[in-house]
Amino acid sequence: MERPLEERLICPRTDMTRILGISAYYHDSAACLVEDGRVVAALQEERFTRRKHDSAFPTQAVSAALRVGNCLIRDIDFVVFYEKPFLKMERLLDTYVRNYPRGLRSYLKAMPALFKEKMWVKDHIRKKLDFSGTILFAEHHESHAAAAFYPSPFQSAAILTVDGVGEWTTTALGRGRDNRIELDRELRFPHSLGLLYTAFTQYLGFEVNSGEYKVMGLAAYGKPVYEAQIREHLIHFSENGAFKLNPRYFNYEVGLEMTSGQFHRLFGGPPRQPGTPLTEKHQDLACSVQKVAEDALLAMCRYAREETGEKNLCLAGGVALNCVANGRILRESSFSDLWIQPAAGDAGGALGCALAAWHGHLGKPRNQSANAQQSSLLGTEYDTAEIRSYLDSRGARYETLDRQSLVCRGAQLLAQGLVIGWFQGRMEFGPRALGARSILADPRQPDIKDRINARVKFRESFRPFAPAVLSEYASEYFELDRPSPYMLLVAPVRPEMRAALPGITHVDGTARIQTVCPEGPGKLHELLSAFHAQTGCPVLLNTSFNLRNEPIVESPAQAYECFMRSGLDALVLGDCLLEKSRQPVGLEE
Repeated sequence: MERPLEERLICPRTDMTRILGISAYYHDSAACLVEDGRVVAALQEERFTRRKHDSAFPTQAVSAALRVGNCLIRDIDFVVFYEKPFLKMERLLDTYVRNYPRGLRSYLKAMPALFKEKMWVKDHIRKKLDFSGTILFAEHHESHAAAAFYPSPFQSAAILTVDGVGEWTTTALGRGRDNRIELDRELRFPHSLGLLYTAFTQYLGFEVNSGEYKVMGLAAYGKPVYEAQIREHLIHFSENGAFKLNPRYFNYEVGLEMTSGQFHRLFGGPPRQPGTPLTEKHQDLACSVQKVAEDALLAMCRYAREETGEKNLCLAGGVALNCVANGRILRESSFSDLWIQPAAGDAGGALGCALAAWHGHLGKPRNQSANAQQSSLLGTEYDTAEIRSYLDSRGARYETLDRQSLVCRGAQLLAQGLVIGWFQGRMEFGPRALGARSILADPRQPDIKDRINARVKFRESFRPFAPAVLSEYASEYFELDRPSPYMLLVAPVRPEMRAALPGITHVDGTARIQTVCPEGPGKLHELLSAFHAQTGCPVLLNTSFNLRNEPIVESPAQAYECFMRSGLDALVLGDCLLEKSRQPVGLEE
């Protein structure tokens, strides 16, 4: 049995300022621990509860952050919440009053939860954490902006945050310089690029706040034949990148659905039911809204470049996870460089509000670093003894290998066409940081994409996979002239390389690229180097270590169970190698 945290602690330093950032209640709750301005830990609650996009108060994530930081809640100086609940309540009540009685049904459904927990965040923090210290609140887009700028390598930069909605703001523009952030332009609810995209996500039969990346992947199969209709009826652009949505076509202000009957009539029918076939029309709708979203973001970025005069741009907010749009921003916006928070959604708000308190509230200087985000390896880690103990308890058959032998054997198995679960070192924070909890395969295999979608991930056949490439070879294989350590940029695969890499080349000839340097995550650079030495190919297919509708695995137990329930051929857990063919029959039960 694990000893209580109090018994395992080395006495923490008392001359250090510790800040705990929290995001909760709306989407992707998380906790982040910052010590004297350094991000020590950042974790999402979903990884522990196994509920994807879990929005509950992040009790387990907080406990894990304290364990990583080797401290107790009494050692925390400030707890910071990532948004201001009373401002959010103001917006909700104002919206319902303006739309009464049309929104009564939605009001009656939403208000009990709002009044029960989402307004009284300070009381919940005190009770759930037994915390008696100072509690601070940042605004939602302030948290996004801080998460975008402070971990970036830039001394100064333009900042753009775009999501569904925070308190009132849906889009914020400003600049960061040294330890200060100023946001001086905003768009307000109900005019939201994130909600426009989410409306199409639901209309196409995908889950709201979860399936947007499916729309992005589906878009490559279609043509923008509905772009003119969207621009004429749904959204109106201004010269400075601002826009307004036509509320008649949407129902998200007060309804239980995102779209209205007028929206359905405009596009020729009701929403697609989940699980029904995807047609050419659905592909074209996805392509059309993707094109409009990209153009809107580009217009805002060009305005930001002109307005701020900055040569660098920082992005956050859920819309910043649209890596196809990010690729266009990099190529077409005239910014010299771009940095995107890999946990760009609400989870990243926990990191942002903690850093906002350190730099903004306390006025502390930045300790700038090219890798202040630490490759986003900010989660839990399991040592060899813990991994072996678990495997022994399950009767699993495994080999224990030294570091060099492990990567060589892993590369051999990949070269033989096997699909591997890869679990190494600290867990990543955010959906776009991979390499420590990954599923890996040989991208040269013609059928590998279909095999992994059908037998391993159990997901839709149109979904693409991304490459991890040795950074020194990236420009030889992809039309990309800079590092991309997180999977946040889409760029063309060089035409001469597309036939050689069918597993990671999307239908439109692009890929979502992760460049891997020696300091990268989870021995991935060593594995890629070994694979390159054996095959001449410096690229691996790299996808998140999870099954459909499940969060990425956090523990050896979760990794092992995923291995045994799926079509994975092998599993590397720390220094332990397991091959499926050698496991006892029925072990998965």
